[in-house]
Amino acid sequence: MSLDAVLARIDENLEEATDRLMELLRIPSISTDPAYNDECDRAADWLVEDLKGLGFDATKRATPGRPMVVAHVNADADGPHLLFYGHYDVQPVDPLNLWNTPPFEPSIEDTPKGKVIRGRGASDDKGQLMTFVEACRAWKAVHGSLPGKITLFFEGEEESGSPSLVPFMQENAAELTADIALICDTSMVAPGVPSIPTQLRGMVKDEFTLTGPRIDLHSGHYGGPGLNPLREMARIVDSFYDPETGAVAVEGFYEGVHEVPEDILRQWNMSGFDEADYLSEAGYTVSHYEQGYSCLEKQWARPTLEVNGMWGGYQGAGTKTVIPSKAHCKITCRLVGDMDPDALRVKIRKHVADRLGPDLSVEWNQDLEGSPAPVMNVNRPEFEKARQALSDEWGREAVFIGMGGSIPIAGFFKDVLGMDALLTGFANDDDAIHSPNEKYDLDSFHKGIRSWARILHALTR
Repeated sequence: MSLDAVLARIDENLEEATDRLMELLRIPSISTDPAYNDECDRAADWLVEDLKGLGFDATKRATPGRPMVVAHVNADADGPHLLFYGHYDVQPVDPLNLWNTPPFEPSIEDTPKGKVIRGRGASDDKGQLMTFVEACRAWKAVHGSLPGKITLFFEGEEESGSPSLVPFMQENAAELTADIALICDTSMVAPGVPSIPTQLRGMVKDEFTLTGPRIDLHSGHYGGPGLNPLREMARIVDSFYDPETGAVAVEGFYEGVHEVPEDILRQWNMSGFDEADYLSEAGYTVSHYEQGYSCLEKQWARPTLEVNGMWGGYQGAGTKTVIPSKAHCKITCRLVGDMDPDALRVKIRKHVADRLGPDLSVEWNQDLEGSPAPVMNVNRPEFEKARQALSDEWGREAVFIGMGGSIPIAGFFKDVLGMDALLTGFANDDDAIHSPNEKYDLDSFHKGIRSWARILHALTR
């Protein structure tokens, strides 16, 4: 089947494709707020009707939360079965006063870096989801049918923790299982550098409370002899880290961590990533903490223990002279390699317990969350085929990269359905996802559609 004709069709119909994306972006499908339940339904309905127009057998599936959209085409076709995943729900828009334009009135804007699509969900993940749909549309228009057996799986709760996802996958495992999953919810390592993540970081979340006196005490009556949980919390948190190297000082923390192979490190170093720009974008002047590693290594291949919140005592206006009874702390760890989230939780809790003194007790939150770090199977031939397809489209060698964040769906495909996943996306780090004034470069949308057309061609020949 001719690829050139499909690419030409994409170029000719970019304006119509952009208009369709704008229509989807106007639907405020915020999954975290029950006030927008009907809008999430409306977004799912919009996708179902659009996919039916492309010949998919598309349905909206009820869940205890927001609905799923599942669509199939060419169910009896020979060749590989591809499943494409995306999510149609979006983040809340608060604080609204920081938006320069209404978040659900999308527009095309000229910027010093080129044209962008401005609006909530433009980059995360409606724009990226529609790159694949529009590639299918162009292919169908040129050839009359799509290349091979394809399943689309669109979620409506990704931005609210995906509570319905795993049960739905378990209940519909036979229908959803394919040869490989394709995920478009990622970014490029640098503008114009096509990127395929091959490793993500896992996660451990925990929270603990230190209790000293049975009630808040007058700091005049007990200041001096009275133990202060806030001071003890500061001492314990400080003990998490080696003051000289910046490394995490919890015993056994780095078990399961591996050094990056030289060939992969070479790709990272040649990816076009600008460390100075990366740091200055966040207001930093230097890279902090663990010594001996580049920013990319720290972000993609090294584990972390971060303090996400500490509080206790009086926090109102003015002064209240108390020794607080309790102090609280939220922590998260990003995991890499073969780190075991359950074993790591035990090590952290032991570290805290070993540092409790007289009259100080600890209570841990029992709402446990943890997941290991997904590592992609790059030995599968699909990875090299996709890498070559992206290289051809973007005019430079595509690179295998890591990711500092966690994309649980990649692990769920492996654990629940036994499927490997291939991730590639076309977002940029300045897209302001989850923030006011979210955008998606028009060039990312355009070349993203072309990229998926090339990948479909490569994977189904």
